Amino acid sequence: MVVENFEIGIIGAGDMGMLYARRFKQAGYVVNLCDTPERHAELQSKHKDLGLNILRDGYAVSRRSDLIIYSVPAVVINTAVEKYGRATKVGAIVAGQTSVKTPEVRAFLEHLPLDTHIVTCHSMHGPNISTRGQPLAIIRVRSSDEHYERAVHALEALESRMIFLTYEEHDRITADTQAATHLSFISLGTAWSLQGYHPWLNPQFISGINNVKVAMALRIYASKWHVYAGLAIMNPLAKRQISCYVESMTTLYKWMVAGNRQEFRTLIHDAADFVFGHDRSHKKIMLDDSVLQQLSLSQVPDEMSRPNSHLSLLSAAVCWYKMRMSPYDNLVCQTPPFRMWLGIVEYLFCDHAMLEQSIETALEDRYTQAEDLVFYTAVTGWGQCIELGSFDGYRERFEKTAEFLRPKLEEGKDLSTMILKKLTNGEAQASLNK
Repeated sequence: MVVENFEIGIIGAGDMGMLYARRFKQAGYVVNLCDTPERHAELQSKHKDLGLNILRDGYAVSRRSDLIIYSVPAVVINTAVEKYGRATKVGAIVAGQTSVKTPEVRAFLEHLPLDTHIVTCHSMHGPNISTRGQPLAIIRVRSSDEHYERAVHALEALESRMIFLTYEEHDRITADTQAATHLSFISLGTAWSLQGYHPWLNPQFISGINNVKVAMALRIYASKWHVYAGLAIMNPLAKRQISCYVESMTTLYKWMVAGNRQEFRTLIHDAADFVFGHDRSHKKIMLDDSVLQQLSLSQVPDEMSRPNSHLSLLSAAVCWYKMRMSPYDNLVCQTPPFRMWLGIVEYLFCDHAMLEQSIETALEDRYTQAEDLVFYTAVTGWGQCIELGSFDGYRERFEKTAEFLRPKLEEGKDLSTMILKKLTNGEAQASLNK
């Protein structure tokens, strides 16, 4: 049941803005939508059959809407609120959809009139996944009880799993779950690009958890660069984890090439015991290797497969160990890439034979060490770009890699969606069997 006499406005008609617009319209709300003024005619023509009120700009949306959602990139949230906030309808509720809440909340408090209410949100998934059942962070910043309840009621139309947080808690959790995850996947893509070969032609990326690495990297590069840049650059807590991930990889790689076998093994096993415990017979993320074998983009025969050090996964566990952080604590606000990331790290560390092969490959295989040098270079390059706060540099690196991977981006996105569905179905069945 919808909130009566309640219009919802969305400023920003990108992928997430359109996902929200469709869901609220399907629920029975009047939806007012805009993007930049120069896109007005285009949006009217493109979405004329959706029953949306396509308005010229954020002024028009803000003047008449009871709940206004800014669905714009984090890098421009302050500019957008400064420009349109003064037109906010008296008594309206304002929310945002950026992945970094600290600058968003700061912009709202600075630019919105005091007679408005702030209850913001964040769907913890991308636009290609249904909102139904996915985590939705709800953050009360400044509102009366009545307006807070109206906001929550309206957002129930998304049929998401609501999680109630402060904006500080949100930014800590998103940093913990997404920062190193995204860094690893985008660095894999850059490493492939730097070497001039596609992963589906590389004998180290043929099967099993390697399929997940390839599929999720392609999924990220099929998205828009600003989705990942905002979190990495604007969230100071994210920079802390990224720095730790880079340091962890640097330590491991130096020991690999220096032949520090005992130090390498000790650190890996200490990290394994801290993150996954001594008894690793019960995995929490149900990844089925027989399923992963079926879902592959590889064009290389299985018999040509080469071992992989999985340096990216070893570094993740060491990073969590050094930060004294359990990744399982953050599953309440998981994103699909993080769940896949944790799943394949867990899969590696809970399979003794596979972990031993990974360690031996890292320490003894010169071919793998050469391959990992390029990956290490990509990770440190991305780390420096993020540390410098360079949005232009981030965009250039991201789009250059995306162009190299373009032949398989859509196929990779579809494959990652299939893997996620298989994972979800497997966990649901396992739950029923308990």
